[in-house]
Amino acid sequence: MEFDGGRGVGTLRFAATTARGGEGVRLWRTDLYLPSRVETFLAEHGRPIRYNYLSRRWPLESYQTIFSREDDPSGASAEMPSASRPFTTKLVTSLVTLGIRVAHIVLHAGVSSLEHDEPPQPEPYIVPARTAKEVTATQRRGGRVVAVGTTVTRALETVATPNGSVTPGRGWTELVLGPDRPSRVVDGLITGWHPPQASHLLLLEAVAGPELVDAAYRSALDNGYLWHEFGDTGLFLP
Repeated sequence: MEFDGGRGVGTLRFAATTARGGEGVRLWRTDLYLPSRVETFLAEHGRPIRYNYLSRRWPLESYQTIFSREDDPSGASAEMPSASRPFTTKLVTSLVTLGIRVAHIVLHAGVSSLEHDEPPQPEPYIVPARTAKEVTATQRRGGRVVAVGTTVTRALETVATPNGSVTPGRGWTELVLGPDRPSRVVDGLITGWHPPQASHLLLLEAVAGPELVDAAYRSALDNGYLWHEFGDTGLFLP
């Protein structure tokens, strides 16, 4: 498939499918042959994924959170890691002042618009040694480990040992939490609201329990909470 990028014709070759939804193939892995570097080409011609509830386009800066790092060479997110969108420098400072430790991991959020019964896509992550040490120390003090987002949850649970301790690690996680794989590390979760798709709800239930998740979603529906990346955010503390 050829397309005109404005400064020459590029070629796109469909290599493999990566996701199938209720209406067939939704995501493809492709090889790109461009007149410039991929990053340069996308910066000029690409645009973020936009859900149909948005009335207009937003600039790329609107999809960045305060935790984003432009100098990270390992890749980029397909969508905004929206759970951290409400965080501001003032809020993080207040949390630290209250004695809440903030530990960082490197992650690149995949496509979150999953179809019914479709498992989450593999996502790259890096859990640094310092963060693993912080999480383990919090557990030993009897503190609560609150993940900001489902992607963070998957990363921490991927490097968790069967006894619940955390080790440093990096790679791609294909972990799907649920009844057969409950949460070992994360016991609190900050997350946006998504359509009630099986894989997302199973992860929430693995952390917070089905009763709390069911009550929270009923409340969100009753009160007209907004979903997806520019919507509302919930805090699950079982």
